[in-house]
Amino acid sequence: MSEDERGAGEEAGFGEAAARSEGSPWVAQGINAVLSTLFALVVVGGLEFIGAAAFTLVNVATAAVLIFTVSYVATR
Repeated sequence: MSEDERGAGEEAGFGEAAARSEGSPWVAQGINAVLSTLFALVVVGGLEFIGAAAFTLVNVATAAVLIFTVSYVATR
């Protein structure tokens, strides 16, 4: 359906439903964990590239936990 075919009532109804929906906290935390891990891979890879840190599982896991914790606290 194109934008022209939709009425203003449908758009308002979607906005109201989206505002009431809290979503699943498990899904949000899962996405947070995945994105934190990917970002940690990039950060530690960059640090290894410039010679500031070794690219190890421990370093990636530590960075992922730190990033996850910061984003969790920031969204609460």
